[in-house]
Amino acid sequence: MDALDLLLNRVSVPRLGDPAPAADQLDLMFRAALRAPDHGQLRPWRFLTIAGEARQALGELFADAVRQRDPAAAEAQAKARNMPLRAPLLVAIIARLQAHPKVPESEQLLAAGCAAHGLLLAAQALGFGGIWRSGELAFDPHVATGLGLAADERLLGFIYLGTPEGRLRSAPQLDPLDFVSSWPPRQQ
Repeated sequence: MDALDLLLNRVSVPRLGDPAPAADQLDLMFRAALRAPDHGQLRPWRFLTIAGEARQALGELFADAVRQRDPAAAEAQAKARNMPLRAPLLVAIIARLQAHPKVPESEQLLAAGCAAHGLLLAAQALGFGGIWRSGELAFDPHVATGLGLAADERLLGFIYLGTPEGRLRSAPQLDPLDFVSSWPPRQQ
């Protein structure tokens, strides 16, 4: 797949089924993720793969987090329990924040986000679909603890990966002029 074609046509794919990427394909995807911009070469990221029965365990962790907030929310707990089952493979994206005199935490978060985007691009280049999901459970302290995050780590969300079910939607054609301007502004 041509790189510009990939960049111009990448879309999130919410309906994913088997098969998930094989180990060698996943290795390539992580290699692409590791090419993210990284001021100071801090490598401010790490990833957790969640597949098979581990998805059910993650669902229980999600349901428990919902239960802690609202013990009576049985429907919300059931919904949370099923969230990780929407794809055969999930990758938790974790920012590893480090004290550094020249690289603030905000830059490290951006670098980890770029790594996640590289993973999504590589997945699509290999013929897989993916979607980056976050939401309140991705930022819940109980979920972070359950996943074993350290105090200096932040969960940025989960990338759901698998084989697209159905046709891929077309990427919207946006006009760059709606988002780009010159500085200083031109005087009229």
